Amino acid sequence: MERRSFLKKASVGFAAGAIAAPAIAQTAAALPTIKWRLASSFPKSLDTIFGGAEVVAKRVAAATGGKFQIQVFAGGEIVPPFQVLDAVKDGTVEIGHSASYYYVGKDPTFAIDCAIPFGMNSRQQNAWMMHGGGIELMREFFKDYNIYNIPCGNTGTQMGGWFRKEIKTVADLKGLKMRIAGLAGNVLAKLGVIAQQIPGADIYPALEKGTIDAAEWVGPYDDEKLGFNKVAKYYYYPAWWEGGPQITMYVNQKQWDSLPKEYQAILESACAEATADMLAKYDNKNPPALKRLMAGGTQLRPFTNDIMAACYKAANEFYEETAAKNAKFKKIYEPWKKFRDEQVQWFSIAEGGFDRFMQATARTAQTAPAKKK
Repeated sequence: MERRSFLKKASVGFAAGAIAAPAIAQTAAALPTIKWRLASSFPKSLDTIFGGAEVVAKRVAAATGGKFQIQVFAGGEIVPPFQVLDAVKDGTVEIGHSASYYYVGKDPTFAIDCAIPFGMNSRQQNAWMMHGGGIELMREFFKDYNIYNIPCGNTGTQMGGWFRKEIKTVADLKGLKMRIAGLAGNVLAKLGVIAQQIPGADIYPALEKGTIDAAEWVGPYDDEKLGFNKVAKYYYYPAWWEGGPQITMYVNQKQWDSLPKEYQAILESACAEATADMLAKYDNKNPPALKRLMAGGTQLRPFTNDIMAACYKAANEFYEETAAKNAKFKKIYEPWKKFRDEQVQWFSIAEGGFDRFMQATARTAQTAPAKKK
């Protein structure tokens, strides 16, 4: 009886499957073939950050049987690296992949979508965007630019950059010409730094020629590829201006609205996968890259507490000044700050306690004398 019952249920299932399969095929066949061009702000040589867009393109194509294709172009191939947002806004391309703090010249509010000084780490940023109200606030802001924004990458906390000379005091920052992105330039300007925003591929020659005295990009893996260690000796940490910088996918609003719902869901899922993939790649590749750099003569240096404290004070002054004259910035910054402060308190307990113990244990193990056999 049990066997007959099973066969009866199985036959119903097979029949349902036979009916469902053509229905699924018909639905897929009804979906349009779409080809988009994607403009990236990053060079192809940086397989981690540029690769985020490639991950999306491959996943979208695979999930749609090749019916939704996205062709990825590196910075400068269609539009200059810092013009990706305008290219998507104006419909020059359907989609773009960039770091929103590149566009603070238009509005400092853009930086909150990526990273601002003394902000959140990658997990906190992800929590704010997904469940803390961040995505809703940023999408309301991006509507004014004809863009539907989707989080699509994160580098994790970055390094503080490469310096041709040691920076021991706050006074050493005065007159320093530094390539630095986002609002960090505004903050450092309060301490006398002459900030410059330069695309990734153009940083090396500027540092080599002495056009700039210091430069920051991401971290050991990318920085080694770009060769900064060949023209600057001192490598500082941490990038207090980039605790967890988010990379964003920009979609022209009209193009987004015209996409079938199935394609919208696939694109957003692909961007979520690219976010996790990018962070995992950096976490995997940065440690061995840092060892290689140090073995080659790179001098690792922490920013002093005095420098960090002065920068923190300058950052908060800048935020208060900006919020007082920019309603859009204030509307997002105030709930962002509340969320960040709560996150910092929470991370100081479980996460921070665990990390501090593991870090101390690792240092002890490295300095302990080897036991005689």
